[in-house]
Amino acid sequence: MRRGRRPKWMIDIANERMDILFSLAKKEFSDNPDRSHRYVSYARKISKKYNTKIPSKWRRSYCKNCYKFLNPSQNSSIRLCDGEVNIKCYECNHRMKIPYKKEKKLKRRAKIESYIIKKRNNE
Repeated sequence: MRRGRRPKWMIDIANERMDILFSLAKKEFSDNPDRSHRYVSYARKISKKYNTKIPSKWRRSYCKNCYKFLNPSQNSSIRLCDGEVNIKCYECNHRMKIPYKKEKKLKRRAKIESYIIKKRNNE
């Protein structure tokens, strides 16, 4: 085992624990927001200890600045503008901007393909 690496079974257990913690944070937010914020910090500690990424379905559910759990319309807002998803945290007023990469790539590809088809028809 190399330094910084963990066996596959350890990584699987860490991912399962992070998934449990985030689902508890989501369920607990309405009653006790501080507890849900604590669950997020525990999940981050697990990801650091086992040198893994937080599961992709939970990656956007916490603020990257203050590390608080984000629940839309209660302590965060989500807006779509200019090919980006803007998530604003009401705790620290930080904005996370996430681009639509796949959608833009598909749109560009369709535009190029239509141009090629028109060019072939003119020849």
